Amino acid sequence: MGTIPFSDWLSICEGKAKYCRLLDSKDWAGFAALVTDDFEMDISDGSDVPPFKGRDAALEMIRSSIETAKTAHHVHSPEMTLESPSRVKVIWAMQDRVVFNEQLSVIGYGNYHEVWVRQDDQWKLASLKLTRFMLDVQGG
Repeated sequence: MGTIPFSDWLSICEGKAKYCRLLDSKDWAGFAALVTDDFEMDISDGSDVPPFKGRDAALEMIRSSIETAKTAHHVHSPEMTLESPSRVKVIWAMQDRVVFNEQLSVIGYGNYHEVWVRQDDQWKLASLKLTRFMLDVQGG
């Protein structure tokens, strides 16, 4: 389709930064506002978690998984492909650390494969698929 306008590129990067901050601070209302109603999430790679469809189902799964954990999510180096003026595919390099308790924590490395869509003149996350290269489990 062509080159993504810089203002859109920047807005999507800011959206992903919010994603990480809201997830790690457990701001569930803010997180819900960042994704579409029909948000699809697939983190099944290397886990027994099935894919989820719908913002409420995905949010409930995320919340129940990490509500009491200490988390840190980092993303880097977005590769963006403009599919239409209102749809962008993005691949992010990612690293996360999740400390469930004193005995169990994980550090993961991989990629987020996402689709961002423009709704009501703002960019929202419509789908996310996590693929991992490495998962370092400590304890457990």
